[in-house]
Amino acid sequence: MDYATAFLEENSAFSELFTDVDPSTPVPTCPGWTLEQLLRHVGRGDRWAAQIVRERLQEFLDPRSVEGGKPPPERADAISWLQGGGRRLVDAVKLTGAETPVWTFLGHRPANWWIRRRLHETAVHRADVAISTGGEFALAPEIAADGITEWLERVAIQAGADGGPLPLEEGSTLHLHATDPGLGDAGEWTVTLDGGTVAWSHEHGKGSVALRGGATDLLLAILRRVPLAETGIELFGDDAVWATWLDRTPL
Repeated sequence: MDYATAFLEENSAFSELFTDVDPSTPVPTCPGWTLEQLLRHVGRGDRWAAQIVRERLQEFLDPRSVEGGKPPPERADAISWLQGGGRRLVDAVKLTGAETPVWTFLGHRPANWWIRRRLHETAVHRADVAISTGGEFALAPEIAADGITEWLERVAIQAGADGGPLPLEEGSTLHLHATDPGLGDAGEWTVTLDGGTVAWSHEHGKGSVALRGGATDLLLAILRRVPLAETGIELFGDDAVWATWLDRTPL
């Protein structure tokens, strides 16, 4: 996948949603936030990542200190600011080198890790805007499927790291199956807990609980953006395992 192109397209689609919205509209899927706060969160996040990459930082950068981290007050200028942040990240990766190691919240990773992260961050927040305004949300199946993969990669590393409960009980398994044509193995995920460690693979499996549906619906369901009842997802097996998973994983 050309992550840079996909990210810039997603950044543009997200930005355009703010042309005719009330910035004070609450975002129910991000409790306590308004659309104005969501705009600032995404735009600052892109510039935060860009600065980390451009300066080849090896340690955490306080987002509050990011250069140009506040959007302009005028709507058109704020939209340009959003789009400029996306371009700034892509340019920073080109300048620094895609494989140059930099700081991330998962440890040091190649600079282009940030483009993939920001692609999926922006896509999910675009869904938040659609949910807030009653608009439509569509995402290419291959991007939605990669979003699930990227999220599981993070959960596998971070689960239980802060002493919190693990998302599965020992011996339980979760299986996700995206029904979109053409995804192949990239559209299946089996998640297990083995010896206190969360592991996942693209293998087909039955699972203690299995969810079957479109990749976008699956992505929004695992991130608690949309309840299963409002999707076309079919659930098979122990729904208590699914409820536990949702309770113990991040938004």
